[in-house]
Amino acid sequence: MSFPHVVPLVLALALLSGAAARAQGVPSATSEPRAVEVDVHATDAGRALSAEDAARLGLSADAGDTTLVPPSLTADAPAAWPEGLEGTPGEVELELLVDVEGRVAEAKVVRAAAEPRLTDAALAAAPGLRFTPATLGGTSVAVRLPFVYRFTPPVQVPATTTHLTGEVRARGTRRPLTDAALFLDGAPQPAATTDAQGRFALDVTPGAHTLEVRAPGHATTAFAETLAQGQTLQVVYRLQPREVNPYETVVRDERPRTEVTRISLHEQELREVPGTLGDPFRVVMLMPGVGSLASGISYPVVRGSQPAATGFFLDGVRIPMLYHLLLGPAVVHPDFIDTVDFYPGSPPVQYGRVLGGAVEGRISRPREDRLHFTAYADLLNAGGFIEQPFESTGTSVTLAGRFSYSALLISLAANAFQSEEAEQLRAGFWDYQARIEQKVGQGRLRLFALGSSDDVGISPELREGANGGGVVSRFHRIDLRGTHPVAEGEGEVGVTLGWDGLGLNGERTRTTPGGAFTRENVGEYGLSQVSVAGRAGWRRALTSSLDLAVGADVEHRRSATTLTGTARPPGWRPSDDADPLKRPSALATFSGAYASATWKPSGTWVVTPGLRVDAYHLVPGMTFTAVEPRLSVRHTLTDTLTLKGGAGLYHQPPTVLVHVPAIDTASLRYGLQSGAQFDVGAEWKAFEGLELSADAYFNPLSRAVEFDLVDVAENRRRRGNLGEDPATTGYAYGFDLMARHPLGRHWFGWVSYSFLQSKRKARFARVGDDNRVVERVEGTLPFAFEQAHSLNAALSYKFGDSWTVGTVVHFNTGRPETGQITSQTQRGVILDDGSNGWVRQDLDRTERLAPFFRVDARIAKAWAYQDFLLEASLDVLNLSAQQEVVAYEYRFEGGDYEGSPHKDVRPVRSPVRIPVILPLFGLKATY
Repeated sequence: MSFPHVVPLVLALALLSGAAARAQGVPSATSEPRAVEVDVHATDAGRALSAEDAARLGLSADAGDTTLVPPSLTADAPAAWPEGLEGTPGEVELELLVDVEGRVAEAKVVRAAAEPRLTDAALAAAPGLRFTPATLGGTSVAVRLPFVYRFTPPVQVPATTTHLTGEVRARGTRRPLTDAALFLDGAPQPAATTDAQGRFALDVTPGAHTLEVRAPGHATTAFAETLAQGQTLQVVYRLQPREVNPYETVVRDERPRTEVTRISLHEQELREVPGTLGDPFRVVMLMPGVGSLASGISYPVVRGSQPAATGFFLDGVRIPMLYHLLLGPAVVHPDFIDTVDFYPGSPPVQYGRVLGGAVEGRISRPREDRLHFTAYADLLNAGGFIEQPFESTGTSVTLAGRFSYSALLISLAANAFQSEEAEQLRAGFWDYQARIEQKVGQGRLRLFALGSSDDVGISPELREGANGGGVVSRFHRIDLRGTHPVAEGEGEVGVTLGWDGLGLNGERTRTTPGGAFTRENVGEYGLSQVSVAGRAGWRRALTSSLDLAVGADVEHRRSATTLTGTARPPGWRPSDDADPLKRPSALATFSGAYASATWKPSGTWVVTPGLRVDAYHLVPGMTFTAVEPRLSVRHTLTDTLTLKGGAGLYHQPPTVLVHVPAIDTASLRYGLQSGAQFDVGAEWKAFEGLELSADAYFNPLSRAVEFDLVDVAENRRRRGNLGEDPATTGYAYGFDLMARHPLGRHWFGWVSYSFLQSKRKARFARVGDDNRVVERVEGTLPFAFEQAHSLNAALSYKFGDSWTVGTVVHFNTGRPETGQITSQTQRGVILDDGSNGWVRQDLDRTERLAPFFRVDARIAKAWAYQDFLLEASLDVLNLSAQQEVVAYEYRFEGGDYEGSPHKDVRPVRSPVRIPVILPLFGLKATY
């Protein structure tokens, strides 16, 4: 095959050429592309336009901008001789349209071969050709040029030779190895090299031969073959990788950085961080700006907001409960997750109805090369993942799921130290995911379903009248979406069906007529919610400096409460039936629309304005509207230093500590929460492999309605403690620092530090030494989730013999002891009778829980077998065996009884500690 060295006629297509835009007299951003046939003649400087063509293009022949540099071939695409065809040599002359990136956008037949199958072979091979882009006056342009494929019939293999074909793959992963070299019988030069699919072919003489196969990153291996005369042998050679799943820097098609702060994690950064149990979403707990409820609990407290103020999304679909049993793992199989994006502040406009941060997991694209299967088991759960492509129909099917047997292990551990009649603790979970993805023209259609169930409780003792109960939480989602090019952009539509349920069930023991004990269900307090949601979005690059994204979404929720038997929520009374937090039942519709633009006025500035409008409608007749302008600006000061800033308004319905179905809908009658977020910072790539970032933020809350679990368990409104309007105001401010070494060079890691102050305005009582209310005052108090200082350091290193060792160090100062999610500070007093007593401390004088320090560790070893990988790992949460203080107990020691007037009675403040130490040994096989 060949193409002429001098192209006599070239069609310069002014698709991106500024010269062509000037020829039409309009800006290039709005010009219509047109083809101009120009006469190219050779000059000492290359090829230039004739004076007539230059005039037609509006160029000056003397201006020095008419030099045309034609493309040159950089990657060949040979056309195969059709199998079974016999004949004489032939030629096919094509006209290729080579675009501004050097790719073949179109191939037309100028002169066909006498044999039609040769013409078909040429057309099939041409799109694989790659060229250097043609330039006109230094600007890349698309051109048309002739190209000739010359076919020669294959030489018949003489009977005295043998034909050896095969593939070279990596052991364990079955990955084809490109450019592997095969050396025959010790020859200094390779006899063959593999193509992009790892295939090779060569002719050898009959007899015994030794082939030495070499490939970068793999051990050189020799294979012995004995071939008979005229034999054709097909083989598969597998090379042992020097490292199994090495920490390689992967060049990704990253979305342009337009947000103020976005931390993206990939590959092993998601699955090999110590203390995370291999779960991608738990890594968020080690990010800057994140606090925690307690060590091991996975729900992030982002920049001092309530956990429910942070939204969790899976490819744009909001997930109600992300973690099993509040501890983890997440409800989505790790192999489904390709990337996790964390926005600690100022999320973009596509994330609506959130007051805090946003966490989005992006589902991996289906692998279309072959069958993939993963199975693993550890001390808490077992799971599997299977992915099967069907190339003939363009379909891919993926199934995954997990099942926990932690109930058995917890029961054995808990009851090992108790009598036979002790209460029986249970805790377990399961989840599933299924995906069917279908290619449809230039687009894709995807059906994705997932569900989760958690069950935790205590079974009653086997004695008459013993009571017990538990909590069951479940949800299901079915999402159908389609993506397709629309109006020169990318469009997406989707619909999601959802069901959420939470049930509190009661059990008791009774005696059967035969005298045996049995457990029976006495009733259930259940909350359920059904939702239907739809969304649409469209994104297009209008010009080289302006992108536009628009979208809309709507969600309808129906929530209800069920009461059966004698079950009632904690603290329930007959007068609570109409209370929205006690017996919620609601119909609500949430709808929103957004638009954002990414404008690059120069090579150093990126400005992203956006606007989101949401309407919240609660039946009957309550509608709230929220308008949320948002703006982010990034300025590249140098090649390594970028300054950034952003601001925006945010709204969300009232929140409880975590998502509770029905309650978060019914509580909308208390109005919306509203606030703003302001963020400034800088990003500095000090050198290759080190990224530094700093962010300072201020988040004022103009209206906050944040219920804690006690508000749900007790009817405080009936007691008047909350008043008619539970709304308040507040603010949070602080800064985050992070130094990060991204994945590559055998290791990854980061160090982050966060300083936080989060306050809320509240009305509270001052209590005298007699434990009576003296007065009620208003003040600004530390928020229940404020952790002033937080430090995280993570490091993982992969050694050459496929050993991986990592550690995490975490430190945080204690939260205020306000009585919301912990105890309330007490002060010791001398009562009127001379005895010692405890009295509630005023809320503006509360103390804090003790600081907490923890070290996690992970060690793993991988083996590559013929067609699968095996990995054994030991992941230990809190290897340092530190016990976190979650509350304080206020009691008395000495005396005959509590409150005794004897002088030896003394008040004692004892810490309540949680000894969370979780060693998790697991095995994982990947095919």
